[in-house]
Amino acid sequence: MRHHAYGYAALITFCLGMVPVAQAELEPISESAMGDVTGQAFMQVENITGAAHEFTRMTLGMDVDTRVNIDDVQVGQIGGGTDFSAQHVALGHIARVDGEQFNGVTYNAGDAIPFEARKPYIELAEDSAGLAGFRMGFEQARGSVSSHTTSFSGDIGLKFEDNTGATYDAVLMDSAGVATNKRASHMGISPGSCVSGTNCAPLTNLRSINVGGENNGFTDGFFIGFQREEMDWQSLDGANTINVGQGVFINLPTNMTVGLEAFVNGGVDRLRTHQVDMGTNLF
Repeated sequence: MRHHAYGYAALITFCLGMVPVAQAELEPISESAMGDVTGQAFMQVENITGAAHEFTRMTLGMDVDTRVNIDDVQVGQIGGGTDFSAQHVALGHIARVDGEQFNGVTYNAGDAIPFEARKPYIELAEDSAGLAGFRMGFEQARGSVSSHTTSFSGDIGLKFEDNTGATYDAVLMDSAGVATNKRASHMGISPGSCVSGTNCAPLTNLRSINVGGENNGFTDGFFIGFQREEMDWQSLDGANTINVGQGVFINLPTNMTVGLEAFVNGGVDRLRTHQVDMGTNLF
């Protein structure tokens, strides 16, 4: 895992360095002229001290509206398994009908509905042994994430509602019902028990979710981390920490509440993610 982390960091550094270079003669300007200049740095660098690690966070001052489709994602393949395994991963989607509303905006059929990301950042964590991990995320993010996921490591902030109106925090688990945020394959409400069609279902039933905060707002908690060992990442405001395990950890905050019966018996329909509508299930 350690070698993979260094490789990703080197790749990111290389990509960030690929910016146009302008050649021009530099001439000094007066202090009065400098006083008339305002602006914001393209990159902000912060050094943050944690309980067991020193962090360096590099934030880009840019906004991104995007729609992305990826056929296959396999991350963290080690020890006979995969931390995150998913097919047909998509950020953003396309409206199916006129008048479709998403994040407070109304769209017509065929309109692209982007995944909105503000101020992307890369954060490195170091300890006495060197690079302990890194993560990539956004200061603000909202939009749809669709996938056919068979193995998930991380946290999904989903809630379920049963027929009585009671709500439960969704629990990631293995096929036997053991709660886990490492290579989970199912989701339900009762740790220790997984009865498909009753209280749990495979993660493949969760075909699309809406990443974001309350009232269609942005979230600052969307990130993917790569860690050499168990550690704590700080929330962006520094008020809390998020404990993550070794390997890959994906944090997917969502304001969604899903009907439990609908989830375990049929699942959450997939949003339209291709120009040619593949239907609600996609393959």
